[in-house]
Amino acid sequence: MGKLITSRYLKTWKSLLDLDIQDEFSEVEQIRLEPHSFTFYTSVSVMSSSKIEGEQLEVDSFVKHKLLQIEYLPELTEKPNDLYNAYLFAQDYPLTYANFLEAHKLISAHLLPERLRGTLRKTEMLVMEHKTGRIQYEAAPLGLIEKEFEAFWTEIDELLQEPMPVEEVFYYASFIHLVFVNIHPFSDGNGRLARLLEKWFLAEKLGRSAWFIQSEKYYYKNVNTYYKNLARLGIYYEGLDYEKSIPFLLMLQEALIFEK
Repeated sequence: MGKLITSRYLKTWKSLLDLDIQDEFSEVEQIRLEPHSFTFYTSVSVMSSSKIEGEQLEVDSFVKHKLLQIEYLPELTEKPNDLYNAYLFAQDYPLTYANFLEAHKLISAHLLPERLRGTLRKTEMLVMEHKTGRIQYEAAPLGLIEKEFEAFWTEIDELLQEPMPVEEVFYYASFIHLVFVNIHPFSDGNGRLARLLEKWFLAEKLGRSAWFIQSEKYYYKNVNTYYKNLARLGIYYEGLDYEKSIPFLLMLQEALIFEK
């Protein structure tokens, strides 16, 4: 069986890059590592990711909520605050399978009953586009989830131990995001968790400055393209065509420059 997180498209991906990832990430590393900086960038990341999933509160309002303790109705802040707690957890703990399950428990505190938090789903799953309500694709069949997710984490563990240049870290972070979304292993919270996982992997490989990359905001500002590129691979999990993954894999690097 071939790898889920494959290097097969790395050469093509590199040939299509339109910026120097090393240079652009060096600018991110110049951001001062101060508590209020982490609060600001984490708030923007969290609310942007939440907006992709249909949450109503505006990004600026959530930033005020976290930085200035502005109060809003609980139904507007509960789920974003759960995701915020998961980001804080990820910033303090290494990326491991056990810690990832803990992050899902945090994310799903107001999404799922307790028995479904941090556990793989027990039902088949159709993935819907939140904006239109249309079916995007069928996630990994129930009978494959455990095997696929175990293989997925084995590959992540290997990548975490493997030295690689900065640009390849971006390639693999994007691929991890894509494969996780396609497996869709949990009953809910998969989209939020996929974007956190991508960022967590970046931070493990590149250091804490990676938390300042505004990938979630870039995806939110380009949400139609985000969904379109996810959908390019096909409808059925076992027939996904990763040859068509390049447009999605090229999105993460753009987060380095989209507001410059």
